[in-house]
Amino acid sequence: MKIPCHDFMVTPDELHAFLIGFFEVLCPWKAEYKENLPPPRCLKGEYHYYLAGRALGFPILLLILIGIAKLVQGMLI
Repeated sequence: MKIPCHDFMVTPDELHAFLIGFFEVLCPWKAEYKENLPPPRCLKGEYHYYLAGRALGFPILLLILIGIAKLVQGMLI
């Protein structure tokens, strides 16, 4: 059974929503949106791509932190 993926991240809004979610996880500070401003337009209707970006960003962040810890450990031994 072939999974149709011809419409996976084909619009800029889908890619933008994914990247916002991905990089929000990698940033060490809290994302702040002004109370009086609406959320980015690309997140409307593409929230699942935002969540997928966050879900992929967390394991990547863990791998980066593990790599840094191993590097520091190797330098101290």
